[in-house]
Amino acid sequence: MTIDKNAVGFIDDAQLLADEAKYSSFGDTVHYVDPPKIFRHGEGSWMIDTAGTRFLDLQMWYSAVNFGYGNKRLNDALKKQIDVLPQVASQYLHQTRIELAKTIALDAKKKFGLDGRVHFNVGGAQAIEDSLKIVRNACNGKSLMFAFEGGYHGRTLGASSITSSYRYRRRFGHFGERAMFLPFPYPFRRPKGMTPEEYSDSCVRQFERLFETEYNGVWDPKTNQCEYAAFYVEPIQGTGGYVLPPMDFFKGLKKVLDKYGILMVSDEIQMGFWRTGKLWSIENFGVTPDIVVFGKALTNGLNPLSGLWAREELINPTVFPPGSTHSTFNSNPLGTSLGLEVIKMGYELDYETTVPKKGAHFLEGLRELQKKHKEIGDVDGLGLALRAEICTDDGFTPNKALLDRMVDIGLAGDLEHNGKKIGLVLDVGGWYKNVITFAPSLDITHEEIDLAISLLDQLLTKAKKG
Repeated sequence: MTIDKNAVGFIDDAQLLADEAKYSSFGDTVHYVDPPKIFRHGEGSWMIDTAGTRFLDLQMWYSAVNFGYGNKRLNDALKKQIDVLPQVASQYLHQTRIELAKTIALDAKKKFGLDGRVHFNVGGAQAIEDSLKIVRNACNGKSLMFAFEGGYHGRTLGASSITSSYRYRRRFGHFGERAMFLPFPYPFRRPKGMTPEEYSDSCVRQFERLFETEYNGVWDPKTNQCEYAAFYVEPIQGTGGYVLPPMDFFKGLKKVLDKYGILMVSDEIQMGFWRTGKLWSIENFGVTPDIVVFGKALTNGLNPLSGLWAREELINPTVFPPGSTHSTFNSNPLGTSLGLEVIKMGYELDYETTVPKKGAHFLEGLRELQKKHKEIGDVDGLGLALRAEICTDDGFTPNKALLDRMVDIGLAGDLEHNGKKIGLVLDVGGWYKNVITFAPSLDITHEEIDLAISLLDQLLTKAKKG
């Protein structure tokens, strides 16, 4: 695609960057790259910059654009809704709000065997905040939560309190209700001498040890009450580096939670909507959560909408009455119409079948690449949530500097394919910021996957040369 630089209103990159440097806050993540990258167009798995260079996007807006840029079916749903009912105050009802809530609740009933209700908001962190209200309300005001080391749930004040990184809390005062963070079984960095499954079991035992006596700190055996209300989990850690635990881990954890009356909240904001081959990633692990929080790909990034499903006992109108929480835009008709179309499309196009097949093809390519580059210490994944851990040449020591060079080279658009310049968009994650977290479009083709592996090979070779 050629960008029309003579179009009315076009402002060149240099002027945009100068204005941005003067007038915009630097408090968001766009300034992780210097200078920030400007894109002009998106289609399918691709983004295009001002020079017309195409960039294969392997992170799709942190898994918010699961169904590709410019998805015609979803774009048409948005355009149709604009002409029917573009907005309505959130104290009034409209059809797709009710339809979407019903669709999600009936899907949960089929999968989990539980009645429940759906509550909407506008962003993932805001939905986490709503879930904290539901949990605290259901647990007589208990405000302490369990969460995982490496876990990420957002950067609002409440979400920051259950996000493991102190970096997100450091400058904003003392968080008296900060979660207790427990070890997450990270197979690649497990203790020596343990299998991944043994490490997983040890993590569960370490958690259960907290309940042995009153002096372990969280349990009163005289009243059979835990000081903590819920355990917030990402079935696969997102910002933490797409860490995939052994498949039986959550079964063991859930037994402990059920034994001591602790709720399980599954954060599906990044891994939901077929990223792992299931509507909810927790479905892969054979346990039933009490609350599911979702966002991002619910509208394919076209509209801010998020929400949660909670079982009936936690969210029925008697215990969670009108006004318990509120957001002006929380069930806007543009978003709910898109969300309804996303779920219909996902089942009609059978992503439960296609995503695992594409994921297996991508993972096979990463393993072949790993054989060629000893700096790739680990590759793993489930569906199209994949990881490649970049290390020094010992294959284990984290190598953030090398990955940073890879990101910069990819965004420079100086790779080559069929005699043309091409770019590659990667996302950095992981406990040591040395993991490529792959979240490509669920509609990525097998040919595009092969191209991605070829470009990664080229990119890593260039980056190792410094």
